[in-house]
Amino acid sequence: MELLYATLQSGLASLASYLAAHVLLCLVPAFFVAGALSALVPQQSVVRFLGPDAPKWVAYPAAAGAGSLLAVCSCTVQPLFAGIYSKGAGLGPGITFLFFAPAANILALSYTGVALGADFAIARVVLSLCFGIGIGMIMALLFHRDDAARLANAAAFTGGEGISRRAVVFLIALIALLIAGTLKLDFLTARLTTFDVTLPAALPAQALLDRLVPIDAIKGNEGLSLQGVVLIIMLALIGATGLRGLGKVDEGFNRLTKLCLGLIAATLVFAALGMQTSGEGLTIAITGRTLAVAALLALLVPLARRFDAWDIQQWLWETWRFVRQIFPLLVIGVFLVGVIRVFIRPEWIQAVAGSNTLLGNLAGVVFGVFMYFPTLVEVPIAKMFLSLGMHPGPLIAYLMADPELSLQSILITTAIIGKLKTWTYVGLVALFSTASGLAYGAWVDGAAIAGIALAIAAFIGVVVAALHFVDRRHVRSAA
Repeated sequence: MELLYATLQSGLASLASYLAAHVLLCLVPAFFVAGALSALVPQQSVVRFLGPDAPKWVAYPAAAGAGSLLAVCSCTVQPLFAGIYSKGAGLGPGITFLFFAPAANILALSYTGVALGADFAIARVVLSLCFGIGIGMIMALLFHRDDAARLANAAAFTGGEGISRRAVVFLIALIALLIAGTLKLDFLTARLTTFDVTLPAALPAQALLDRLVPIDAIKGNEGLSLQGVVLIIMLALIGATGLRGLGKVDEGFNRLTKLCLGLIAATLVFAALGMQTSGEGLTIAITGRTLAVAALLALLVPLARRFDAWDIQQWLWETWRFVRQIFPLLVIGVFLVGVIRVFIRPEWIQAVAGSNTLLGNLAGVVFGVFMYFPTLVEVPIAKMFLSLGMHPGPLIAYLMADPELSLQSILITTAIIGKLKTWTYVGLVALFSTASGLAYGAWVDGAAIAGIALAIAAFIGVVVAALHFVDRRHVRSAA
């Protein structure tokens, strides 16, 4: 009974801390950005640069850029990959898109930065960019003859509708809202003014919350404040009104649509306030972040009115689709993280992956491949590992491998490109994820960036040369 109570308390504490600390100013704007990208950016404008006739310096960055705009996991990206592959995208750019979309999309990066820190987010995007393009080019080199035969009669990507200027401005405003809510800059965190609210019950209520949801830095529990309780209640109200207000918005706007959007705006502004318990009640601070979030929310209203009603309906519906698809899995995953924490001993993690060794990084990759979690759930899992003593190197190796590969995604990829190409891709992801962990771990341990960059370049060069040699041997054997 005691163990059951401890596991439930740990799971609920993890979930409460997560909902109060990470969801609002990070994921809520990111969901709206993802929805706008899906609804307002024409598909042709995203994929037209990935064709075989596009120069490599255009196709591969375009594939990575298109992947960064999509909030998808390794399974969700499969239909998109199948679509661009069947329409004439080259294997190399297609593989780069397949790799980069789960590993470094806007939701994953923003959440990684908030939960783990800017260093991990930057490392994740830089390593994903380098190795995503590297894996794509290696696949193109290995299977260039098969790809050329497949594309012999394929139509190249040409022309097509481009993204409108109003959509670009609207996206910039949404991304600015995401940045204003997440970056820890002095002018955003500075207190502009404070005022006290007399509330004698505040201190006893906070003391009760501290007992129910204790702060535990070792386990990654951040506790729960009175402000967090209010935010969780507001999230529940948003979910209740969003079921019909946003979930049915494709059939037309209704009263719940406006109520839901109003609740979202009020919740974001409230989350941007500073709030602490004091001797007689609460001390509330208006910060630079509060004003920035409020101003950007106000700016979005006239920008949204420049679109047709149908465009806004599609934007809101796509946003709700992302929320419905991802958020429940996040809640379940974060709760399970809290439960798992009770059973994992820090000395186990430290013994296997407590240092930046080849074995430690391979352990991170293997765990990421065989213990697949839905998109973004890998971040709280990684935070738990970090608090239990995992070295940042193996942690990056895990973050690189987990979003990319799962049994179901491997099966789907096999159906699209064949067994040989799929298992080559799986092997390259495992290899490059291990190299990512070793590189980042070396930087954390104090190695020079120039030396790490040279080592990465040499590693890619050796892999390409070896694969090119194998390809030539294969051609000679066939002849």
